[in-house]
Formats: sequence, structure tokens, C-alpha cells
Amino acid sequence: MIVSDTVYSRGTRLGLHMHREAQLLFASSGIMQVTTPKGRWLVPPARAVWLPPQIEHAVDVLADLQMRALLIPFDRVEKHPEAQRLNREFVVTVGPLLRETILAAFKESVHPKRIDLLADLVLFELIEDEDAATFVPLPNDPRALRVAKMVLADPTGTQELELLAHAAGASARTITRLFPMETNLTFKEWRQRARIMSAVEALGSGRTSIKQLSMQLGFSSVAAFGHAFRHVMGMTPGEMMRRSDRGKQAPEKETKKQAASRV
Repeated sequence: MIVSDTVYSRGTRLGLHMHREAQLLFASSGIMQVTTPKGRWLVPPARAVWLPPQIEHAVDVLADLQMRALLIPFDRVEKHPEAQRLNREFVVTVGPLLRETILAAFKESVHPKRIDLLADLVLFELIEDEDAATFVPLPNDPRALRVAKMVLADPTGTQELELLAHAAGASARTITRLFPMETNLTFKEWRQRARIMSAVEALGSGRTSIKQLSMQLGFSSVAAFGHAFRHVMGMTPGEMMRRSDRGKQAPEKETKKQAASRV
């Protein structure tokens, strides 16, 4: 297992690339967005994204980021008892055990056998802590995909479904049917999640306040925005920003080990 501890500035983009190893990308502080052919994963503090080997992905840094990356060889993943459940990308909530296991891999002079045991434990913990709330899946049907891209380009929620469907060459009824089939979310649920992901990105930029953002995204009040945000993210907008900043105010003391490979 290779470990990498890297700091990236807001606005950094790591374009589409892939690795021979599997990767676990953990945001010690800051916010990143990871895009794969299946969709977009938002990775705020206390979450990490799992990427199997040979998965093409891009990383966008939405708020100054300290990224802890674990690169796990393909054969170790393939031989793991949970290998079948680790052959797709997903986001996990980083609970106390998983967090301490990740950090333990960054300590100085770690015995190779201990590294192997830590890698196995990480893989078991990933299965227990999956969190799909920050994933915005993209439909495959061309009509539904056109609607999804229009919403992502303007996530305010002000455009009626009928107009979006017409612009995509479909009926509102067709789009309403396609979204649950292809994303496991109703169109209303999908658009709400896209709005919250857009909110996280905007808050990470530091260019707007929570009140301004709630108005920009078409919520009736700050309270309504906060409720929708908590429903998706499990925390309020203010709580998320405090967690994002905490790492910058009190940097962790573990020794850095830089990997030669690009994350």
C-alpha cells in the first residue's frame, strides 16, 4: 500500500486519469468533487471516496484541501473477502475507526505487516460505512442525460420539468419514468440533490453567504435551505463549513509520506 498526503488550493483540477491501484481519497479538511463516467461524488470533510483500479476519474478542489490518499494494489483488493462489493466507486462516511486506521498508515516506520493489516481493515470498514447521499448519478438515456446536464448547468430549480423535457426531445412523463429507472431517484429527488451539491460547491468557494445562496437556489427561506441541506448532507451548511475549516486551523501532526504517483 502506498500513502500520499497532499495539500491542494481551491480551484485545482486534476483532469481525467486512472491508476493501476485502487484508491481511497480522504478529505482531512476542505472539499473535493470526484467525477467518473457514472456521475459526480462530492467529498466534504469526514467523507472519503473509493475508486477501484482502472477507473477513469477527475478531481476538482472546491475548498482548500488536505487529501490523504491510500493506493491499494489490485491483487490485494481482488483477494479480499469483500472483493465483489469493492468493484465499483462510492463515497463513505469516515467514522472514528476508519479515520484512525487511515491515519495510522501515515505514521513513521510502520512495519510492512502492519500496513497489510491496516489495508485489510480499511477495506472491511468501507463496506460498513457507504454513504450515497453525496452522489449525483447520471442517467444513460440520452434524453434524461440532456435534462440532467441542463439542471446541473442551472440548479436553481426554477425551470419547469415540462420545459426541460421539451428541450431534451421528450415528454415530462417520459423523463419522470426514466429517472427512477436509471438513477434510483425520482426526478424531484435528483434535482434536489443536485441543488444541494451546487450549494456545497458555492459555499466552498467562499464567495457567498448561506442567506444569499438560499435565495439564489430558489429556496423559500434560509430555514428551508438548511432543512434540505441537512437531509442530504447530514449536517447544516454552517456545520459543514466549520468542519472544512477545522483542519486548516489545527493541522494534523502525522508525518507526511508523499507518493510518486499522481492522485
